This record gives sequence, C-alpha cells and structure tokens, in this order.
Amino acid sequence: MLNLELNGRPPGVADTQRLVTGNYGHYTSMQVRDCRVRGLALHLARLDDGNEEFFGSRMAVTDEHRLRELIRHALGDARDASVRVAMVPGAGAADPPDVLVSVGDPVTAVVDRPMRVRTAGYERDWPEHKHLATMGPAVARRCAGLDGYDDALLYGHDGRIREGTSWNVAFWDGAQVVWPQAPALKGVTMVLLQVAMTMTGVPWTLRPVNRGELPDLLAAAAVSTVRPAQPIDRIDGLEYPEGHRLAEVLTSAWATVPWDEL
Repeated sequence: MLNLELNGRPPGVADTQRLVTGNYGHYTSMQVRDCRVRGLALHLARLDDGNEEFFGSRMAVTDEHRLRELIRHALGDARDASVRVAMVPGAGAADPPDVLVSVGDPVTAVVDRPMRVRTAGYERDWPEHKHLATMGPAVARRCAGLDGYDDALLYGHDGRIREGTSWNVAFWDGAQVVWPQAPALKGVTMVLLQVAMTMTGVPWTLRPVNRGELPDLLAAAAVSTVRPAQPIDRIDGLEYPEGHRLAEVLTSAWATVPWDEL
C-alpha cells in the first residue's frame, strides 16, 4: 500500500521535480490503526510549531481540520497504515506551505531482538523540530552500521546524551526511568509515555545524562512512533542486560495511551 498526495492530489511532474530537488520543510510521522492515531493533538502541534519556525506563521483551526481531511483522503480505504505529513514550500515564494502526505504499510511494533548502538558526536540543527535536514543522523547511522551496530546514539559538544538518530532514548537507573535533558526532539511517543507513567505511578525523571554516566545506568531503550519500547542491550562496549525489563515498563504504560479519531 503506497500513496503520495500533495494538497490532496497526486503530485504532477513539475511538483515532483520541485519536491525531489528541494530539502526544506518539516514533518511528523504516525502509525494509524483503524483510522485512529495516538497523540494526534501532539502531531498537529508539532506541525504548527514547525510552520511558525520555518514558514513564519501558525496554523488556524481551519488548517488543522484541513490537515485531518488530507490525511483521511490519502488513506482512502486503508484503516491501518504508516503516515508521514510534511509541510514543504509552496510553488511561489509568498505561497503558504504545501501539505505532502505519504501513506505506506503499517509497521508492527514487534521487537525481534535488542538493538546495539554506538555513541556519535552530533548535534542536530533546530533540535526541537522534526525537519528535513537529516543528512547528519543518516551518516551517523550508516557509519554505525558499517562497524556492526544497529544505530547511533548522539551526544553533544558538552558530552550530554541527546537522542538517537530518529528516536528518543530512555534509561533505568535502578529507581526510575531517566529521560536525558538536552536539546533534542520532544518525541510524541516520549511525551505520551511520560504522561502515561505519571498516571500509572511509574517513577521517572528528566535530567542531564552525561556520556561518562552510561556505565552507571542499568538499562536503555529506544522510543519512537514505530517501536515505543525497543530494548538496547549494548552501547559501545557497555552491556545492558536489563533492557527487556525497561521495555516491559514502557510497553505497559504505552498500552494505557488512548487513541484519537482522525
């Protein structure tokens, strides 16, 4: 199942040329099940914040309704799917951003094995936004793969852990879930998990995590829309044998997060 629509219609040749030769914009990605999404308001707020940062204006309520209509239109008869909504420059310099909706097959959150990651020094531009400038993280992921790892965990010039290349990271220190406090994307799944853990009584904290502190932590997990609780059993040469226990805590909290109708 594949579909791509620009402002509710298939892009023409001129549109496609403009899209593939440009690299400006921002986006959000979501998993749709039975035409429902977890954290829909957060996804829309992310797009709104990105519009203000990169296009100079926020969305009106009518724009949010239109976004939902464009997503539903691109889905067609599909009830389950992976959806990415991108805001890209319009054809003219003064035009509002175009809405590019891509639909693909749903991704099941089944974890076949823990991840093995290595740390890499890299700081994303505009780290609080999910934007199209993804070359740096892609290079970090590729280099990690060439060295036998699954992905890369990024840290900044100050030695503080930021995020994965396309995911947030959670740790367990023996008493609570620890989310690194640093310039990084506030992932929708991460925020929903933090709310769910508060509601269900799971202890957690947001604080700086230095790279040198990694040997003192007991477990780690990657958190994303695709997989809300992916155990990490190795970071560089450090082993984290309790990653599955942290994943169980996150998975239990995730199960309590409600679905929103598109």
